[in-house]
Amino acid sequence: MNRKIARGAIKAVIVVAAAASLSACISVFPKTDPVSLYRFGQAEVRAEKAPAGAMFGVMKAPTVFTRPSAGDRLLTSTNGEVAYIADARWVSPAFVLFEEAVASAFQNDAGRARLIGRGEIAKADLVLRLEVRTFEAQYVNGPKSAPEIVVRVRGVLNRNQDRALVGDQIFEARVKATDNRVSAIVPAYDQAVAKVLGDVVTWVNASGSGIQN
Repeated sequence: MNRKIARGAIKAVIVVAAAASLSACISVFPKTDPVSLYRFGQAEVRAEKAPAGAMFGVMKAPTVFTRPSAGDRLLTSTNGEVAYIADARWVSPAFVLFEEAVASAFQNDAGRARLIGRGEIAKADLVLRLEVRTFEAQYVNGPKSAPEIVVRVRGVLNRNQDRALVGDQIFEARVKATDNRVSAIVPAYDQAVAKVLGDVVTWVNASGSGIQN
């Protein structure tokens, strides 16, 4: 009888332990809707045909991003009030995706400017600095309307040899989403980034026309 009681007690302990373990799992990992991940920098970047001439090297400084939009959340603004889109994230922080898009834009362009990577042994004729001042979905017609994606970037070019200013310009693209859904907002981001980078590449190519290689 004592053995039967002992065995029963052991089974009861096992059942209780299993139930406690399951309960812990439920509390630590609650059932929630999965967060959808998105990316930009996939749209084709179109730059104007560059002036003829020899290629020149461009050293790019790290891009400066405004803190609210630099991370992996999609920033929105409505009449001065800012918020993030729920249950949606960039697959990487926005500043990382933007840097990748810049590198791809110059790499795929047939113009004279060539970005020089960090640690690469090559002559840099110009230094390019980009500041992303606005990177958000603006609800200009109210929170229920399709937003307008605004990407505003300041570009500064200096000669590498003496740091003399070559150019300082603001680039801006506004692309209205076709609907107030994330699946429509993300392509608008993509198009706005592509438009701005096309203008940046065109500007850098043209700014190097006076460089003597």
